Amino acid sequence: MPEEPEESLAEAFWAVTRELRHRSRDALAPWAVTPSQSRALWILLRHGTMRLRDLAEHLRIAPRSATEVVDDLEARGLVERGPDPEDRRATLVHLTDQGREIGAAVRAARSADAEGFFGRLSDADRADLARILRTLRR
Repeated sequence: MPEEPEESLAEAFWAVTRELRHRSRDALAPWAVTPSQSRALWILLRHGTMRLRDLAEHLRIAPRSATEVVDDLEARGLVERGPDPEDRRATLVHLTDQGREIGAAVRAARSADAEGFFGRLSDADRADLARILRTLRR
């Protein structure tokens, strides 16, 4: 029987990406929050109130897509919109108390899950992987 070719680097990377995506979905399930909503909550927790356009930039998505994410979060009472006192045409987005609570819980759950996933690596391997991924992201 012929030997199967070794998995390519790209194939291995995509397999790990899929695994992380599935794990993330499972970690978010108790709060019925999507990965996009989770990232938006984290950005607002980290940076505070911001313009919708700035949130879209942080999320690296189109402003229209950010509007949809905020619409869903607002419908659940996790964020509120308000006018920007410096520019009446702009809209500010901020977390509600419930949004802060759920955002922090989601962040803790995702961090614990990531620690479990990457915990299989030595500290040196984790540092190398982080360095490599940051290099590729640029």
